[in-house]
Amino acid sequence: MTETTTFTIQGTGVVPGFAYAPVIWATPRPTLPTGGQPVPEDRRESEVARFNAAAAAVADRLAERASAATGVAAEVLGATSSLARDRGWARAVAKLVKGGTSAEAATVTATDQFVEMFQKVGGLMAERATDLRDIRDRVVAELSGQPEPGIPHSETPAVLCAEDLAPADTAGLDPETIVALVTRLGGPTSHTAIISRQLGIPCIVAAEGLDRLEEGTEVLVDGTRGLVEVGMDPEVAHERVAEDAERREAVRVWTGPARTADGVHVQLLANVQDGASARKAAETQAEGIGLYRTELSFLSAQNEPSVEEQADLYAEVLGAFPGGKVVVRTLDAGSDKPVPFANHQKEENPALGVRGMRLDRTNKGLLARQLDALAEAARRVGVESPWVMAPMVSTVDEARAFAALARERGISPGIMVEVPSVAILADAFVAEVDFFSIGTNDLTQYTLAADRMSSPLASLTDPWQPAVLHLIAMTAEAGQKAGKPVGVCGEAAADPLLACILIGLGVTSLSMATNAIPAVGVQLASVTLEQCRDAARDVLGAATALDAKELAAELL
Repeated sequence: MTETTTFTIQGTGVVPGFAYAPVIWATPRPTLPTGGQPVPEDRRESEVARFNAAAAAVADRLAERASAATGVAAEVLGATSSLARDRGWARAVAKLVKGGTSAEAATVTATDQFVEMFQKVGGLMAERATDLRDIRDRVVAELSGQPEPGIPHSETPAVLCAEDLAPADTAGLDPETIVALVTRLGGPTSHTAIISRQLGIPCIVAAEGLDRLEEGTEVLVDGTRGLVEVGMDPEVAHERVAEDAERREAVRVWTGPARTADGVHVQLLANVQDGASARKAAETQAEGIGLYRTELSFLSAQNEPSVEEQADLYAEVLGAFPGGKVVVRTLDAGSDKPVPFANHQKEENPALGVRGMRLDRTNKGLLARQLDALAEAARRVGVESPWVMAPMVSTVDEARAFAALARERGISPGIMVEVPSVAILADAFVAEVDFFSIGTNDLTQYTLAADRMSSPLASLTDPWQPAVLHLIAMTAEAGQKAGKPVGVCGEAAADPLLACILIGLGVTSLSMATNAIPAVGVQLASVTLEQCRDAARDVLGAATALDAKELAAELL
């Protein structure tokens, strides 16, 4: 390395922890063709076959990695493998080749067509464009004999740096050798962040100036503050990593339940998507379910499931925690999660359109039938007054109407706090329902007017943003005055440091991915409730997200 001065690179920390190791860079994406000579007509069929063979080879490699992986990594690799076999994409490539385009150029052109379509839809479909570009690059590399893009092999621990990482890259990480991740792009809800949380390795995204780091440079990665430090005294760096290793060991052996250092119980719950994930959560330290995302059970359903069919699914989840708290969210479909059977109209800005509870405006009876199914599931399992919450509520009238529908069926109603109007008028809203659950991902998105899937806006979609913390404080205060619970079920709940601030603000429960629970439990055990309250009060005075985060780290 030619630069010897000490400097830092600031990004958005999405997985806390420290790592100290030399940098390795992900293998760059292949050079894409920009044109070329037309393919003679008598070679076009063989050119199509050449593309099909390359796509099949890529799909097979990804499928093989999926079979060797587990959990989210297996799901991501399996989904990416399926994308490489997508018939619509393959037909689009074949049509171009039969018109005289080379297999490499046709792969690029067809991918661009699909990417443009996905990006118009936005949300998760836009994120799928990243997956498709990854498949494009792998197939082009296969066709042209270039190295497959992705993660280089390392015999020793290293910090992996990249412009961005495709799902197939992050899903294949070995935490024994890749001890931290830093990307120039990406956001708090990207695949890179999700896989890093599962692996438990520090991760920073949206790190500007990352290209200053040369291969082999020793760096200290601070995933809590989102800092990459160059020129750090190795002894000091190793001390921080050793302290972090002690924390990780404490996380590994933590058994729960969660209590602060002065013995105050904190309810830690799980986010689930179906009966299988609910049963897995029941085997962990989770005390219940704070978010059952019902829409994830129906993303591929062409027709609306009957009340009986829905009741079967809901009964599985309710039954996973007999006598425990289970909070069901009604369909949060639309925008980034369209379901085929719902009437999704074409919208210029779907994130601000007909989604969540608003679906009932264009699908009359959809919400009532889902509540009927939940009531039937509760009857079967023997649950009295199950908890249900509606997403994307924005007016008191909507909250009142939803509460009436739920109570008619003997269900305890709550609402998601995702739209700033709810936090601003929290006293009026809480009078209509039995509980609040704050969805920090969407609350941050709408408060900062920043798409939470946009990599360039990752710093804006940070739940440490002071405006978001103030809205959470207003919501929690309203819940306390009314004597009603206020939970958090967004990504913020899984941040151990932020979890302490949330409890200090008056939040009564935290719901997260099950693998995040032990780290939050260990952090809570190291502080008193009074420390959390004092820190929360001071953090509310911060002017920036970084100031808030650093102040919390100093105080806690």
